[in-house]
Amino acid sequence: MQEMELARIVRETRSICIRMEQCANMVLAQKELTAAQAHILLYILRHSDQGVCLTTIHREFGCSKGALSCILKRLQENGYVQVCRCTEDDRRKLLFATEKAAALQQPLAALLRDLEARFYSCYSAEELETLDQLQKKMLQNLSHLTQPNRKEASKS
Repeated sequence: MQEMELARIVRETRSICIRMEQCANMVLAQKELTAAQAHILLYILRHSDQGVCLTTIHREFGCSKGALSCILKRLQENGYVQVCRCTEDDRRKLLFATEKAAALQQPLAALLRDLEARFYSCYSAEELETLDQLQKKMLQNLSHLTQPNRKEASKS
């Protein structure tokens, strides 16, 4: 495939992600949340019985710890998340959802499901299956490219 076509595909993929985020932000503004905050909050809610640490969320979502700290600070300021010290390790902090967040869980999850359905409504079931397979393949490729040992091996 020509270099120009690959550059266009990369640009369009990025544009899709940005537009999806913008659309979700507009819809979630009624809940005074951003798309990133909503996804992180739902993750914390799903793991709130045992708590979840920043590193786990960082690994799951792939965002920087700095960006994640900003999101969590905002969620904490809005009363959705509380931070507690881990009993096994004083250096670790665990995040738990508050009752305010728990009350929002079902409507927030439904809102995101509806939004996701609208994002992908232009695809047939077969196209969605193909898209899913292709995205998994790309994520696997990116995973190989971002492994520390692979980066150093490719420099030699």
